Amino acid sequence: MRLPSILCSAALLGPLAAGAADLQVSVADGPAGPAQLYVAVYDSAERYAAGQSMASQSLPLREGGAQLAFIGLPAGRYALKVYADENGNGKLDTNLLGLPVERYGFSRDARGDRGAPDFEAVAVPLDADQRITIHLR
Repeated sequence: MRLPSILCSAALLGPLAAGAADLQVSVADGPAGPAQLYVAVYDSAERYAAGQSMASQSLPLREGGAQLAFIGLPAGRYALKVYADENGNGKLDTNLLGLPVERYGFSRDARGDRGAPDFEAVAVPLDADQRITIHLR
């Protein structure tokens, strides 16, 4: 009796696993000194605009760079926001005008005109394993 339920479960998981991909991310041009890197992944324009990431990671930068991966993401389009917390307060610090004073970046190395670039400018299509590099500025 257990064999049919196992086969049924495997059949259901098979199509999901087939559509999953890994996103390998390299971050470069970070500060030489100690800093914590924060990386957020967004799977839609609405979630991106609202700052509601679907996945995130935090890790120490080593000599201004880092390597990380998001494993098993469903096929789709993803936007990444990254910043280096250089003073250890857990947030991206800005000046009085609201401009960042710590290093940050976006997927596709996109730049905004007067703020963060929109989802379309940063979205990375993912339908197979992929590697991207984000340069901090």
